[in-house]
Amino acid sequence: MKRKYIKITKISIVIIVFLLVIGLVFPTWTPRIKGENSISSLKQIEINGTDHEVMIRGVDRRNPIVIFVHGGPGCSEIPYVRKYQDLLEKNFTIVHYDQRGSGKSYHFFEDYSTLSADLLVDDLLALTDYVEKEFGQEKVLLIGHSFGTYIGMKAVAKSPEKFVAYVGIGQVGDNRKSELDSLNYSIEQAKLAGNLKDVERLEQFRGPIEKGEQLTPRSMVRKYGGAARLIDDNRDYYTGFLFNPEYNLLDVIRYLKGVSLSQGILLEEESKHDITSIVDKVDIPVYFVMGQYDYMTSVNAAKEYFEVLEAPKKEFVIFEKSAHYPQFEEKELFAEWLNKTWSQLKF
Repeated sequence: MKRKYIKITKISIVIIVFLLVIGLVFPTWTPRIKGENSISSLKQIEINGTDHEVMIRGVDRRNPIVIFVHGGPGCSEIPYVRKYQDLLEKNFTIVHYDQRGSGKSYHFFEDYSTLSADLLVDDLLALTDYVEKEFGQEKVLLIGHSFGTYIGMKAVAKSPEKFVAYVGIGQVGDNRKSELDSLNYSIEQAKLAGNLKDVERLEQFRGPIEKGEQLTPRSMVRKYGGAARLIDDNRDYYTGFLFNPEYNLLDVIRYLKGVSLSQGILLEEESKHDITSIVDKVDIPVYFVMGQYDYMTSVNAAKEYFEVLEAPKKEFVIFEKSAHYPQFEEKELFAEWLNKTWSQLKF
């Protein structure tokens, strides 16, 4: 049988190159929200000497402000988060930002040798000052997710006067205990599934995890439902990168570079300086929000931290159908909870 070959002409190559270039540099934006007082902004803002990408969305800019601190480290949620926050935008002005060295805040020729959690805390506090001045409000609600709770807890401990309250989703606790919970859960689920090769592989990590030198492989935690139950968070990234206007191809490259940079530095810092030994008291209301099946940051480790943490008001909230992303996996229930919680805050 005669083989058929695709003939690639010079004009085809030119078109392909042109499309790649367009993909690299096309302007980015966030879709408009209808309404006289609405806001839908995506732009670079200089914070502490470097540009940060900040997305602000809400039906009414006079609504209370919520700042989300993304996790990872380095994993911006701007590429896809709109699909999960439409309900929140009705009653709050939602602020997302790419942390220094992450996502669109990664700059190719910038020196990141001094990157640290404390530097990210200072950036967050400066961003808080910016949004409070921009919207004429004295305080905001701070929400951290995953590793973002490490930054968030340090921020509210350092400057509690800037915030109404703190919400930690997928709250980090004792890192070593959390990773052992993740390991034991993954092994148990692998046994139930009859995947003995996975069991053998996971057991090889026990020694390093017990010494605080290793994380439970996230691929295994995901495989056995300890990351997400009701959404596909990896697919959200892929579709966001490909189809949403907030990121272009160059931004995807920045994102990947930022993850590599941030995780290498910040996860080691978190391991050596456990949050439970750094922050044992805060002066504002604290809410830990956990998915029942979260084994990226385990519920047990978060609960142990919650029990010893001192705060004027604290609440431990479980979303029974979720894993590491209750704000996305059960977005309607989360929005309802946040509205109710805000209405009960006194300041």
